[in-house]
Amino acid sequence: MLFRLLSLVLLVMVSTSVSADWQRFDAVRAAVGDATPQSRGITLDLPLVSEDGSAVPMTVKIDSPMRADQYVQSIQIFAQGNPNAEVVDFFLTPLMGSAEVSSRIRINESQTIWAVARSNTGDVWVTSRDVRVTVGGCLMTSDDNSTVRLSQGRVAVPRSFNAGRPGEVRTLVTHPMETGLREGPNGDILPRRLVDTLTVTLGNETVFEVRMHTAVSANPYVRFFLAPQQSGQAEFAWQEDTGERLVEQVALSVN
Repeated sequence: MLFRLLSLVLLVMVSTSVSADWQRFDAVRAAVGDATPQSRGITLDLPLVSEDGSAVPMTVKIDSPMRADQYVQSIQIFAQGNPNAEVVDFFLTPLMGSAEVSSRIRINESQTIWAVARSNTGDVWVTSRDVRVTVGGCLMTSDDNSTVRLSQGRVAVPRSFNAGRPGEVRTLVTHPMETGLREGPNGDILPRRLVDTLTVTLGNETVFEVRMHTAVSANPYVRFFLAPQQSGQAEFAWQEDTGERLVEQVALSVN
């Protein structure tokens, strides 16, 4: 009985801490809006310590149905200690079958990373994760990659999907994701050049979209799920802020 009581007290303390912390951060407070967020049912997975802040693996998962009448429609990631707080925005649909996404992000210094998710019915989730980095990933000097172009889009899908069941999809594209914040070898600031979006469509319907900011790592990697009901063609389109676009067509086989 005493153990259960102590557990309940600890749970309330943790919930109160999360609730109090997010209100101190402008970007998270703006994303939450007037909602009363919940901290249970959302998981933000990052390593506690990362030696390389330029490519830190990140996964977010929300324990929620993905049906037409109830689904998670957005997940936003924020890094309060980065030069720009916005990291990456994911826009989901019921055709994904699972509210779980992964990517690799830049973290400039040891700090707290935040995730805010919102459903089509107005539910909002907030969680955070402290990460320590040995070498910051946003401002370090490096080679000039200005000649590297948006290219080599790669998509891995299951050999066959079970109808309506989520299957894992992994995407990768070659791109420097130059932030406009770093110095090149000669000390000059390297011009900003980013992949703005990844858009996934089935037929004429957009089923998933990713909006990338300066904290998405070079050669953007995105992992997510699709739950197609029938075989068809999926289009994966990456668009750079210059307007340049790269499209890959992939056949989806459904049993």
